Amino acid sequence: MSETSAKKRVLIACGGTGGHLFPGISVGEVLKKRGHEVLLLISEKGIDAVVSEGHQDLEYRTMDTMGMGKLLSLRTLKFMISTWKACRKSRGIVKDFGADTVLGMGGFTSLPPIYAGKGAGCRTLIHDSNAIPGKANRLTARFCDVVLTGFEECRAFFPGKDSRCVGTPIRPAFQEPVDRGKALEAFGFEEGRKTIVVMGGSQGARGVNRAVCRSLELLDLDSTQILHVAGSLDFDEVNAAYEKSEVRSHVVPFLHEMHYAYSLADLAVARSGASTLAELAFFGLPSILIPYPYAAEDHQTKNAEIFTRVNAAVMARESNLEGAELGEMARDLLRDDEELKGMADKAGELAVRDAAERIADEIEKGGEGESDGG
Repeated sequence: MSETSAKKRVLIACGGTGGHLFPGISVGEVLKKRGHEVLLLISEKGIDAVVSEGHQDLEYRTMDTMGMGKLLSLRTLKFMISTWKACRKSRGIVKDFGADTVLGMGGFTSLPPIYAGKGAGCRTLIHDSNAIPGKANRLTARFCDVVLTGFEECRAFFPGKDSRCVGTPIRPAFQEPVDRGKALEAFGFEEGRKTIVVMGGSQGARGVNRAVCRSLELLDLDSTQILHVAGSLDFDEVNAAYEKSEVRSHVVPFLHEMHYAYSLADLAVARSGASTLAELAFFGLPSILIPYPYAAEDHQTKNAEIFTRVNAAVMARESNLEGAELGEMARDLLRDDEELKGMADKAGELAVRDAAERIADEIEKGGEGESDGG
């Protein structure tokens, strides 16, 4: 805790996806180390339960919310009812916990706690990690004192709000040094081979998984190894594809020790969610980015373009990967050490290594002595 800040009671709404949850946990752990009281509000999804089990030093409460559908649709009516119930529950949580600050890490799980916190006189902050904010954050920002962003490009979408770019926090474990020999042993990998890490997402990314599986035989089999995080839904299909191939591989549905994977990787194949990009930048990893084609306002493409503009990554459209094109891209990159080194350096330059600390600093300001958003 800084000398100028009093002990705070901070409610962090961060459920629904790993992209909200991991950054929220990171901020929570920084705040707790500084002596503040922290309560994390997460969703009832399975991914939230799995991740929170790995961070039992923090306190959690669950909240059942849903996304908004199209205007005048049945889903929108259900959303309104769900949000009303969540707001009522959030008011109780804010009061019982005695929160003085509410931080939302994005998505519709942030709206009810922020709204309840604002009504209770709490200081309210929202964090948006993408280049283009989602409709949930644009709505929630109306009830916020401060808007924090992962990319500078995002601030333009919140005109008139007190905003600043702080980066997107990565998982706390990622900042710990990794024993390379232990990491190789964990995956059954060999030193000297080029390593590809494929991230199918915490809940699976079918387009990425299938594109990789179609491309396996185009890789240099004697010099390549792949760690593939397939997600629970696609694990059986992906694992079967690798068993039929001759590629040295390790396939898992989920991996807590992603820092092991990143420390070994020469190239990553991934979606371009903001948290994934923050991790790739932190580890200085070259990547092939495949934006999720149905992301709201195509924000994953905008995220990826921030990396491709500086040659930290190459982008592939999922619709263009019907054959084995992905394998050719990966093979050609792995054969060009100079290109990989240049991409790695550029990725590292995009890293914000103290994002969680920056957010904690903003919380500790408590509304006093803040900047004008510059």
